[in-house]
Amino acid sequence: MYLCGPTVYNYVHIGNARGPVVFDVLAKLLRRHYPKLIYARNITDVDDKINAAAAEQNVPISTITDKFTAIYREDMLKLGVTPQDIEPHATDHIPHIIAMIEKLIASEHAYAAEGHVLFSVASYADYGKLSRRPMDEMIAGARVDVAPYKRDAGDFVLWKPSTPDLPGWDSPWGRGRPGWHIECSAMAEAHLGETIDIHAGGNDLLFPHHENEVAQSTCAHGGKVFARFWIHNGMLDFGGTKMSKSLGNVSVLHGLLEAHPPEALRYALLTAHYRQPLDWTDGLIEQSIKTLDRLYGTLRDLSDIQAEPVIPESVETALCDDLNTPIALSELARIAGEARSLRNQVAHNTGNDSEIADLSRLKSELLGAGSLLGLLQQTPAEWFARGNDDSDDARIQALVDERNAAKKAKDFARSDAIRDQLAAEGILLEDTAQGVRWRRA
Repeated sequence: MYLCGPTVYNYVHIGNARGPVVFDVLAKLLRRHYPKLIYARNITDVDDKINAAAAEQNVPISTITDKFTAIYREDMLKLGVTPQDIEPHATDHIPHIIAMIEKLIASEHAYAAEGHVLFSVASYADYGKLSRRPMDEMIAGARVDVAPYKRDAGDFVLWKPSTPDLPGWDSPWGRGRPGWHIECSAMAEAHLGETIDIHAGGNDLLFPHHENEVAQSTCAHGGKVFARFWIHNGMLDFGGTKMSKSLGNVSVLHGLLEAHPPEALRYALLTAHYRQPLDWTDGLIEQSIKTLDRLYGTLRDLSDIQAEPVIPESVETALCDDLNTPIALSELARIAGEARSLRNQVAHNTGNDSEIADLSRLKSELLGAGSLLGLLQQTPAEWFARGNDDSDDARIQALVDERNAAKKAKDFARSDAIRDQLAAEGILLEDTAQGVRWRRA
């Protein structure tokens, strides 16, 4: 499986995280059925946007790309995204790119012109089949540069010349750098072979990027199928409008991870089916936090129950049905609800063997479903103590204990005073079968 990764010239926005998160769940699912899965997600580290950022700061492109690649990796780990097996970088594959371009020229699918090499769209009869667009619509939608050296308006660049101030590599066509589309084709070939099983990415890449990948790779490999399956995730909407830098409605992932629990962001990204758009709002994040509070609260209430993770059949069935994460999350909530209900039933006694076995099964399913979705990977204590030091937690718990003692002693004035103090600090008290719990609002 190959997933188009980021162009590392700046911080990525939250929309760029949707693909890595949903396809991380897919990779976890696939590994259960196909243990030999090889998963690659690339880094685009040569690009005109990178060149512009480096020129603005008067530094080598590696200064920009190294910085933002490291930040991207860190942010993905915070989101619970398991590192892929292979992370190819475009600049490490210049020889592969040149070799593929030479094959395309030799088979008359590409041509050199004025220091450029371009793919001849007319030479590939199935061009447009992936995105299901007619040629005139594709040319209009691509905002192509109708340069004088092009044979046809739709021809796209495989190699372009570099001026002395730009990064460049020696090639048979002079010093230059690769076009964006050829980079992914060459990296996929180098690590996964001429035909891969699954190619993933955002649906904004369907045309022209993925359409061009298909054309290049198919023609370079003598007509072999490039990717057997294509899967595309939908975009994030911000107030009913697609999130994009040009519209100025971008939420930077790095900042969101500092402001909110990363697991809540992951949960939010899984709430809609991956093919559909997802409305990204503060309310969605807040609701995701509350939902995780309930789930971790359930695990906290089951802390005395022994269990090992077991994948529930209902969750696996949902994910096997085109990665239906909304149904999988609803099953996670159902399992937690059953566990809370049963826990409350046996709260005032030790429970019989059958009830304890059911609680163990439900806890196992909760942990197993969480593991497949990349959720519930912390302890309840870690989740509820997020961003707070242990001494403050101890102080709050001492106040809660004091309030409980005051209520038992019928000192309601003191009990109410402590409740009001905690409320003023944003501490919410919850009565449960196991006693009073507290959490931060």
